[in-house]
Amino acid sequence: MAYNEKLADRIREIIALNHKNVEEKKMFAGLCFMVNDKMCVGVHEDRIMVRLDPAVFDQVIEKEGCEPMNFTGKIMRGFVFVDEGVLKTKKQLDFWVQLGLAYNKFAKSSKKPGKVKKK
Repeated sequence: MAYNEKLADRIREIIALNHKNVEEKKMFAGLCFMVNDKMCVGVHEDRIMVRLDPAVFDQVIEKEGCEPMNFTGKIMRGFVFVDEGVLKTKKQLDFWVQLGLAYNKFAKSSKKPGKVKKK
């Protein structure tokens, strides 16, 4: 299933307000917004993926429509999926995007340094 492009547009609008170093990458059968070369928020089918501070994981996982990210059979603390059904308003979506952006400042980059060619 393709990712929800309207949801991606809504996220794009929020992120673009204050961030210039944003790259969009197709991955996980969806679209991921990389901020400062770090995975931040994505769209997977009709839900969003948020990379957030693992310290707040237990608190946010209790919120309606939120579930742990589990691609490999193992729960990934610090990553959650949020169902589109609880993202109807800009305020609701903004809450989750801001969680991702707040942690992005501290998250480690997964960007691998390029290889230097020897002459």
